[in-house]
Amino acid sequence: MKTAEVNNICVVGAGSMGHQIGMLCALGGYETTIQDVNEDALGKAKEALEFQMDKWVSKGKISSEQRIEAFSRLLFTTSLEEAAQETDFVIEAIVEKLEVKRQVFSELDRLAPPHTILATNSSTIVSSLLAEATNRPDKVCNMHFFFPPLVMDCVEVVKGEHTSDETVKVTMEICEKINRTAVLLQKEISGFIANRILGALTTEAVKLYEEGYADFEDIDLICTKALKHPIGPFGLMDLSGIDVAYFVHEQRYAETGDPNDKPPKSIEEKVQAGTLGRKTGRGWYNYSTQKA
Repeated sequence: MKTAEVNNICVVGAGSMGHQIGMLCALGGYETTIQDVNEDALGKAKEALEFQMDKWVSKGKISSEQRIEAFSRLLFTTSLEEAAQETDFVIEAIVEKLEVKRQVFSELDRLAPPHTILATNSSTIVSSLLAEATNRPDKVCNMHFFFPPLVMDCVEVVKGEHTSDETVKVTMEICEKINRTAVLLQKEISGFIANRILGALTTEAVKLYEEGYADFEDIDLICTKALKHPIGPFGLMDLSGIDVAYFVHEQRYAETGDPNDKPPKSIEEKVQAGTLGRKTGRGWYNYSTQKA
């Protein structure tokens, strides 16, 4: 399949990543369907995108006409069958749990046309673990966007041994069309490049906090002031979701069996308490008094 033959894109998952990836595709000229099993999640996704695109228009980033055209290309549905049956390219952006993703990829393999490429936005799971659930492993790859996708200009495209050169070429060219810089990884590794580097920093930050060397606020302050990071590791966990960090540790531990890869105690406690960051109003920091 050639990139010119990609007209319809399906994004599975309307969460913090999925709905923004969907808008990037619509802005890039693709007929785009965002699918989620949760009707409420779809409603919130549409509302968030309308708010974001209104801001873009007011700031002159896009015109009113571009906004209207993008939304005219955007469809929301709870039906995976409806979303997949005529799509040329799928971007999966659901919860970071291997078995859930494998189930979805198996369903997509059954529902989507034979030529359709199946990409995963997973932040840590290599696509070979998902390709096994399909009859089209050559058409499966990682396409890892960064949060928030409408702001962050980078996509890690990962070529597994199962992934065809054609699949990689099409995926890279789609990134270009939706105005994102794609970087190709020639072979698989859990967590890819950015998150392995970021994960090492975050793991050390949490260890220093748990061992009582400094409060998490002060660790964040050192990272922003001394290292010139735009946000500290604890603030970043709140932004992306502490549960995401927890699932990444769980998946890494399942792969390695190394006790050092288990979720840190402080992160596990926050997940158990349901204080997952900005999306719940409280994580490492308290956001309940802030305006949405």
